[in-house]
Amino acid sequence: MFDFVSFIPRAVVQGVPLLYGSTGETITEKSGNLNLGIPGVMYVGGISGVIGAFLYEQSTMGELNSFLAVAIPLAASLLGSLMMGLLYCLLTVTLRSNQNVTGLAMTTFGVGFGNFFGGSLIKLTGAEVPSIALSATSRVFSRALPFAEGWGWVGKVFFSYGFLAYLAVALALAASFVLQRTRVGLYLRAVGESPSTADSVGINVSGYKYFATCIGSMIAGLGGLYYVMDYACGVWSNDAFGDRGWLAIALVIFTLWRPNVGIFASILFGGLYILYLFIPTGTFLAFKELYKMLPYVVTIIVLVITSMRNRREDQSPAALGISYFREER
Repeated sequence: MFDFVSFIPRAVVQGVPLLYGSTGETITEKSGNLNLGIPGVMYVGGISGVIGAFLYEQSTMGELNSFLAVAIPLAASLLGSLMMGLLYCLLTVTLRSNQNVTGLAMTTFGVGFGNFFGGSLIKLTGAEVPSIALSATSRVFSRALPFAEGWGWVGKVFFSYGFLAYLAVALALAASFVLQRTRVGLYLRAVGESPSTADSVGINVSGYKYFATCIGSMIAGLGGLYYVMDYACGVWSNDAFGDRGWLAIALVIFTLWRPNVGIFASILFGGLYILYLFIPTGTFLAFKELYKMLPYVVTIIVLVITSMRNRREDQSPAALGISYFREER
């Protein structure tokens, strides 16, 4: 029989980085900015946290302080992702460069940035394997709730995760509330739908684009930090993220730009991503490769169905990916 008690926690752990990335990208896209650099942002967020954790572990000779072991990598990750968001806004909002080209360039830059500094840290440690192990810091990040073990399968399914997993859910709910229930969210959606109209009523279009993109990048960067410190147990190795950044962008389309729906969709995507590990395929290894395609196939199906329904509330922001020139109002 299919072991759901083992499958669901692994699906959740696999889906949390996707939830961070999709929540950040949804906020960004609601402002009209299409940031295809999310994979690079997540990579930079991950390596920045690794650098912070590495420097802290090297500076202390005794037991790690739990607060500093969390605060330093977290602050480093947020700072690194913020810099990526500011760079994207400088190029696309201030200098009005093409958003698609800029996003793809930032993905390439982010991966190169992470590999360069990751390789440098590996050389500093003198490790025989091409990876860095930050196990002490990882134990703090992945520490489950204290009562999880005593609650049987309920504890394993719902309470056996590190604090970043619960933070991802909280941020998705908060983003949904802000976008739908607050004036800031209303202004942000107005900028994404019609920046010229928003500008005409006194809304600072550039300011909202900067704000949304930087906040979105910082949230997405936490997905990279979670992947390293929790999912990968504190082990950094170059080019280990795979296509999770692109899956996060696909998840935005799947959820129809709704962060709260992303909570369940990320678990679904995480489950589809690892389904091949739980379904016996015998000697037919080609079936495993077909199972790996499921997240992308599901996204395409949703995109086709959404296009056929042609409901405005299910479509992307009208000005998504279009640079705003105030002189053309």
